[in-house]
Amino acid sequence: MHRNLIRLLRIVGVRPVYAFSSLFIVPWCVLFNKSGRSAYAFFHRRLGYPALKSCWLTYRNHCLFSQVVIDRFAMYAGKSFEVEYEGDAFFKELEAKEAGFVMLSSHIGNYEIAGYSLVSDRKGIHAVVYSFEKESVMRNRNSMFGKTNVSMIAMQEDMSHLFEIDQALVRGDIVSFPTDRHMPGSRCIRAAFLGEEASFPQGPFSVATMRGVDVLAVNVMKEGAKKYKIYLKPLTYDRNLPRKEQIGQLCRAYTAELERIVRLYPTQWFNFFDFWAS
Repeated sequence: MHRNLIRLLRIVGVRPVYAFSSLFIVPWCVLFNKSGRSAYAFFHRRLGYPALKSCWLTYRNHCLFSQVVIDRFAMYAGKSFEVEYEGDAFFKELEAKEAGFVMLSSHIGNYEIAGYSLVSDRKGIHAVVYSFEKESVMRNRNSMFGKTNVSMIAMQEDMSHLFEIDQALVRGDIVSFPTDRHMPGSRCIRAAFLGEEASFPQGPFSVATMRGVDVLAVNVMKEGAKKYKIYLKPLTYDRNLPRKEQIGQLCRAYTAELERIVRLYPTQWFNFFDFWAS
């Protein structure tokens, strides 16, 4: 199916596939999948929109989710997108330093686009990813990332990925983390987010504070059928504080920036479960 989708996108482009998904796939998901109920609760209860508007935003949310997935396969098919940057000077400043740094992202917008657009000639970029993704997706990512200076570090149950992460930072490279999902049994930190405390994985914040490196929040948001905007913001924390307090301070700085982006692009929040469940 993945191969056929890539072949189709080489011929027709993204818009006809967007239309097909919006008409025939998204309505089914909204009506009969728990993702629709979860998205509706997010808009109605969490953001406080009226019922009818929440229904419409739930549909738009699913349409945009299908579009960012299609865009990923369009990249595999050789298509390109216009990319605008806000805060890219921060990336260039950190790239010029000898020390490595950390980039944090979430399941909002289309972060994978950053792997093809936000590249470095001076440092290797290592994207921490979940090891259970489909083999065909991982293979296509490897092929695309091979054209840039990006490689992947797959999370492992035995935590062996932590050694690769540490070695990358020791070399002065860049490590990119997903920061809104955690593996079963992993340590979490609770932080205020959209009016209530939610759980975030402690690992990314712990790694950054352990090495005392700089941190960037990176969000890649869809602006149109062929356009994305990448927001980059440095996150500050007091490196003289006890480490536990550094972790909490860095987490709060990240969640504040994530909340700002979610409020700017509420229909591009793609966590289809009760994110605030304890």
